Amino acid sequence: MSEHDFGDLSRRDTERHLLVAVDESANARRAVMFLADFFSDFQNIFITLLSIIPEPSEDFFPTEAERRSWLTEKETGMQKHLAGYKEILLGAGFLDDRIETRLSIRPGTISIGDAILAEQEKLRCCIVVVGRRGISQSEEFVFGSTSSKILHHAKHCAVLVVE
Repeated sequence: MSEHDFGDLSRRDTERHLLVAVDESANARRAVMFLADFFSDFQNIFITLLSIIPEPSEDFFPTEAERRSWLTEKETGMQKHLAGYKEILLGAGFLDDRIETRLSIRPGTISIGDAILAEQEKLRCCIVVVGRRGISQSEEFVFGSTSSKILHHAKHCAVLVVE
């Protein structure tokens, strides 16, 4: 790999690398659209579009075949969303070789927020971008919030929450 390749993490440390956590929600799409509008004039940005699929426990489905079928369906659907988000960024002028998509399947025992933070630490992104899901304050108090968790526990990076 040359020093200009996207995969060279040492180069990412000297440039802007944004981790954009997305799912299939309208809020995730708004976050990508905001990113496209706000950062499209910057040519030295790397973008990683990340989606986390929480893996259901083995006893969630009656059979292993049903569980695998569900996971395959979720992966296929999310890959389509990731491709659509990448198209939005390409349409805004971002370069193809500076956009990476990642789909991670994590055990359901690990929160989405923790999984995103682990990816941020591994990739050394300087900004994490998330869309706010739009849950009420009482729901957030009871169930927690991915964006709130990231906002309060992120280290060595900025957090951008798009509402």
